[in-house]
Amino acid sequence: MADELPTGGGLGLGAMVPERTNWAAEEEPAPLEKGLFQDEESCSDCSCHDKPVTSLRSFVPEGKTHFPEIFQTSQLLFYERFRAYQDYILADCKASEVREFTAEFLEKVLEPSGWRAVWHTNVFEVLVEVTDVDFSALKAVVKLAEPYVCDSAVSTFTLDCVKELLDLKECRLPLQELWVVFDGSGVFDQTALAIEHVRFFYQNIWRSWDEEEEDEYDYFVRCVEPRLRLYYDILEDRVPSGLVVDYHNLLSQCEESYRKFLNLRSSLSNCNSDSEQENISMVEGLKLYSEIEQLKQKLKLIENPLLRYVFGYQKNSNIQAKGIRPNGQKVTHVVSSTMMTSLLRSLLRDKLCEEHCEGEIEIEFHRDPLSAINACFEGDTVIVCPGHYVVQGTFSIADSIELEGYGLPDDIVIEKRGKGDTFVDCTGADIKISSIKFVQHDAIEGILIIHRGKTTLENCVLQCETTGVTVRTSAEFLMKNSDLYGAKGAGIEIYPGSKCILSDNGIHHCKEGILIKDFLDEHYDIPKISMVNNVIHNNEGYGVVLVKPTIFSDLQDSAHDGTEENKAPKIQTNEEADGAERVDLEELIQCATGKMELYVRTDLSEQVEGNCEIVNELVAVSTQKGQMKKKRLSELGITQADDNLMSQEMFVAIMGNQFKWNGKGSFGTFLF
Repeated sequence: MADELPTGGGLGLGAMVPERTNWAAEEEPAPLEKGLFQDEESCSDCSCHDKPVTSLRSFVPEGKTHFPEIFQTSQLLFYERFRAYQDYILADCKASEVREFTAEFLEKVLEPSGWRAVWHTNVFEVLVEVTDVDFSALKAVVKLAEPYVCDSAVSTFTLDCVKELLDLKECRLPLQELWVVFDGSGVFDQTALAIEHVRFFYQNIWRSWDEEEEDEYDYFVRCVEPRLRLYYDILEDRVPSGLVVDYHNLLSQCEESYRKFLNLRSSLSNCNSDSEQENISMVEGLKLYSEIEQLKQKLKLIENPLLRYVFGYQKNSNIQAKGIRPNGQKVTHVVSSTMMTSLLRSLLRDKLCEEHCEGEIEIEFHRDPLSAINACFEGDTVIVCPGHYVVQGTFSIADSIELEGYGLPDDIVIEKRGKGDTFVDCTGADIKISSIKFVQHDAIEGILIIHRGKTTLENCVLQCETTGVTVRTSAEFLMKNSDLYGAKGAGIEIYPGSKCILSDNGIHHCKEGILIKDFLDEHYDIPKISMVNNVIHNNEGYGVVLVKPTIFSDLQDSAHDGTEENKAPKIQTNEEADGAERVDLEELIQCATGKMELYVRTDLSEQVEGNCEIVNELVAVSTQKGQMKKKRLSELGITQADDNLMSQEMFVAIMGNQFKWNGKGSFGTFLF
């Protein structure tokens, strides 16, 4: 071989779950001990050159026992594919150079002839022999192997049909349709792996519009890496199932629109007249182009792991509320794995006596909390007795109910196991949850999501595994005296247009403490946030992160050139405040927004710098949004706007919060 290339051999095997193909091996093979290619120097024993041995495994496609064994190459790990594309196949090539770089790579590693393969399509499989390779076209010249072996889903597909089809193709087949027949000598290992990388690339990475994208920097960084990471994130259930469906739908829409655009462009290039029909076609082409660009931006938002994390998945919950029971009765649901007389007496005394209930009440008993939640109607109450409850499904709460633990949170533990997007899904108008510890496992989206309505969480413990609490647009969340920790994402994600009140909570040992999301859209307002006496500590990144568009930072730079009334004064830091008696924050906010109310603790303590920094940023962003709206109206010819309509009117309370030992500091911003 001209070049023999190394792979990541023993680097974290098992870090990625092997992918599945249409051809499944009868037994799950172990992860590959060697990746793409192996260095000659890596073999210290000279005898290994005299007696080459394959490092790959073989398998027989399911139900194809009359075919010879083929190389098992489809179960490569993420880092093996990553390294192959980055170091050996694509390097720093542009999108327009992908085919050229791939052809050069194949010339170095592919055996030009003398190997057999199974020609695999959706309709049939045929055993062929490769006689030559057209590297520039990424095709192999083949002939039917002897003896003739074929398997087809169509009974009328005969040997004559195969020969006729090969003649039509001039015996030239795309390399990605060929699966190399197994050879234990090791001679064809690199051929099998190289074809696998080409096949995977054109099936999962390449997009038909890539060549028309910007070619200013290398294609691998811009497209290959994010798409490859997304592929394995989906494979390992790291992406919400709804988002996966959305991604594939967007991809199909974009491909269909791009196909229409190419056909329209082709018809216009063949038209020489300035007819009315041509003008109409040009308008249609512009519309299609705009649609394609919007779809591509949405795809990139999902493909980029950082943006996917920052913006999240705005799923529309389809949970339907049951409403009030037909007979109008409200029911109290009691959950206990075992009901003892002493426990029942305590419940009757503390929760079910006339002092706590209005008149007679109906009681239902359940052995697990999930069945109790599913049985609820509007106005019901669920009382969970001490115990450790393991549930497999999602708590979907669509009605206004109360879910309360009878005792201390550490004594009432609800643990989720099994796959699923969420743990607790809230859409009810007024939901109250108290005195329960939630333990999350394998919930991709998070431990608690409030889609709409108001949810109150009091005296609870949230032990997260992925993200923590997500407050969607138009939802309201009140969290008091609770503890949240362990999230691999943000402890709390606050979307624009929502309302969030956090009081006397602990948020710690998460990737980020609180993530506030702001979008460059006039329909989304800054979220209304109140943070009082929370302790945000030991998070990997910032205590609080604000996501905002880059244009806002540009506006900040240009604000210095404006009038004094458009300038937002800077709040003093801890050091600057040592000699100051007091900061007049009401005057500050009136100067910045004219309509905002802000309550900040006047005695600047050790943690006041973090509180003030958050306030400053939220005020500035809200002010800038107002300026942008005014500018848009001005461009439309509306020279005078009603200040009442233009103002954001954000109520923010940031006071008494403590920020300790966060990896990057108390507050940061993410510009997009």
